[in-house]
Amino acid sequence: MNKYIKAMFCIPFAGIKFTILKLTNGKRFSATFPAIMSPLTEITLNQGSELYIGKLLKMHNGAKLRVRYGGKMEIGENLGMSNGCVITAYEHIKIGSNVMLGPNVLIYDQDHDYSVDGGVSSMKFKTSPIIIGSNVWIGANTLILRGTTIGDNCVIGGGSTIKGNFPPNSIVIQKRITEVLKQYNGSKQSNS
Repeated sequence: MNKYIKAMFCIPFAGIKFTILKLTNGKRFSATFPAIMSPLTEITLNQGSELYIGKLLKMHNGAKLRVRYGGKMEIGENLGMSNGCVITAYEHIKIGSNVMLGPNVLIYDQDHDYSVDGGVSSMKFKTSPIIIGSNVWIGANTLILRGTTIGDNCVIGGGSTIKGNFPPNSIVIQKRITEVLKQYNGSKQSNS
């Protein structure tokens, strides 16, 4: 029953948020209703940016869509963003239909350019587009970096850091080695 009460509140909230975004951004924003959005979500369009959203967007608490100055973001139908997901476009991010993001997935099409005068504090970025196909599952705590292409029907294992091209129908995991660096006796040692 709880999910029905939540939907009764979150669907109208999405409609209000979409209306405000349309009024303030005109042709640079379009979204197809219905959508389900928690009040604790964020959608930001800076000057000159564009955002296009297909129907059935689902954004849970803490999820954020940010399109920065001159950037473009295109989202297909039925994107599910779990708690804490952030997608930020400075250049171009395109996401297909039926994509699910586990909790705390981060997608950034930019990196700070630390090699310029002033370093990171100069707020200069290197950018490359990100393309994510349709029917993709991206596991919790995954970081997708600029210049990445993920084909249709892929599964990205949780906790991965992804950069590069991944063909359709792939299962992508990042192997980690767990190693004991030092073993110690858990009892307190006395000073003798």
